[in-house]
Amino acid sequence: MSTYTSIDPFIKEPKIAYFSMEIGLKNEIKTYSGGLGVLAGDTIKSAADLRLPMVAVSLLTKRGFFKQELDPFGRQKELPDEWNPANFMVRLADRITVGIESRDVQIAPWLYVVESATGGKLPVIFLDTDLPDNAPEDREITLCLYGGDATYRLKQEIVLGIGGTRVLEQLGFEIKKYHMNEGHSSLLTLELLKRYKKNIEDVWDERLVWDVDKVRGLCVFTTHTPVEAGHDKFPYELAEKTLTDSDVIPMRVIKEFSGQSSLNMTILGINLSNYINGVAKKHGEVSKGMFPGYEIHAITNGVHSFTWTCDSFKRLYDKYLPGWANEPEIFVRVGRIPDEELWGAHMEAKKGLIDFVNRETQAGMNYDTMTIGFARRATAYKRADLLLSDPERLARIGEGRIQIIYAGKAHPKDEAGKDLIQRIVEIGERLKDRVKIVFIQNYDMDKALKLISGVDVWLNTPMRPHEASGTSGMKATHNGVPNFSVLDGWWIEGHIENYTGWAIGPSPDVPADPARDADDLYYKLESTIIPTFYSDKKIWIRIMENAIGKNAYYFNTHRMMRLYVTEAYIR
Repeated sequence: MSTYTSIDPFIKEPKIAYFSMEIGLKNEIKTYSGGLGVLAGDTIKSAADLRLPMVAVSLLTKRGFFKQELDPFGRQKELPDEWNPANFMVRLADRITVGIESRDVQIAPWLYVVESATGGKLPVIFLDTDLPDNAPEDREITLCLYGGDATYRLKQEIVLGIGGTRVLEQLGFEIKKYHMNEGHSSLLTLELLKRYKKNIEDVWDERLVWDVDKVRGLCVFTTHTPVEAGHDKFPYELAEKTLTDSDVIPMRVIKEFSGQSSLNMTILGINLSNYINGVAKKHGEVSKGMFPGYEIHAITNGVHSFTWTCDSFKRLYDKYLPGWANEPEIFVRVGRIPDEELWGAHMEAKKGLIDFVNRETQAGMNYDTMTIGFARRATAYKRADLLLSDPERLARIGEGRIQIIYAGKAHPKDEAGKDLIQRIVEIGERLKDRVKIVFIQNYDMDKALKLISGVDVWLNTPMRPHEASGTSGMKATHNGVPNFSVLDGWWIEGHIENYTGWAIGPSPDVPADPARDADDLYYKLESTIIPTFYSDKKIWIRIMENAIGKNAYYFNTHRMMRLYVTEAYIR
């Protein structure tokens, strides 16, 4: 548990406020579901390492996202994933109120402090409506991450955006920038508009009352998804019924900034931000196509190097690359590490993974077989089953030569994602005497570290151009694991064929072709990757080195945060 019981040490200088619906700081704090939350956690850890003046704001989801259980046929069951925040943080005495459905809803802040080995300390404020003075339905608002219907989601976004902004003011923070990590917190812009009115009498146009330029100058917006369904939109009828705060910005003014047809949270955030960015160079281009007329920049995501490096590689880096954790650029000197020690660190991680998998699944996997890993949210566009699209061809190529480990949760309402998991389990059972295929239940941060460090090849097969960035492959590179991936997101920037890993399918400027992707995947696996792994260990270790020295050195959140500071925060 954090030793801090007061916010006083953190309000002495102006701060950047980082808002995210989910934040993944550690496995036991269940306030994340996947990539967006883990990225937020990595962002916060790097900001603490770099001693950036930042405070983070999120929701306290006491039931988490969900705990995943699979039956023998691979059917997913969702169970509550409850935890006790009092074991990790302290609830502050302050309270603020927001108006929801014509009721006053109280919000209490909890304080968690991220403490870095560099001496940096960064406060994270978690918002909680589970208070005795609130109506029963309002106590539920912050219990479940991404739970419920559109009304429930909008209530959560009111608490995060409007409530979070008020909490920071109540606690005494002076905020110089508000960074919205996706559109979930975009309602904070309305709270800022209300705060910054121009002192003008007899204004002929009501919109001129609001100091739009002031608000834009305070706001930074990061969009994470090129998938249209990933951008929250709410009917205005629902918004008028739900957003009932006193002195609320008139709905006709809100429509000027968030679109006439619906309350579009991305459009609202973009219209009231001075700096807007996507999370990879390609994603920046795609976002410009989705939102024409806006200046959209690109800052490619990264991962927190220390968090996503396994113990055996930490020891190796400490020995040969001292200072790597806070200066990942040092990874370019990876050539200092002897081949046999690099391979030894990998095999230590691999044995740990295989032992874990065998305990969990009784699959009988072995240490010497080339192991492929695929773990991310189970949803259709990520195409977890591309590797399994021709089971007979896979068995012919891989019999006795590969084993495959899958993991990932499907959103409770994503039936196609659930079907994907069932298909993987079914094919795994069908091929079990030829190729060992397992699906690890209840994917989380601890299991992710085991997987990304212990496999030999990290696989990623999204349908282009739907992968905004992807960060799991970046984590793999920190452990010397090369990527085998479709050229989308970050891999367009990180890929050098046969040098840092391998591409699947055509170049990014060629239209996507699922049949060609599958054929290329099988061809390269059979003709290049498997033969290199078994027959040319020296070349394989060189590719591992390149993954570290050419990818991990750049695709980390220390580099990312330095870019946010120079590109977005000090504008």
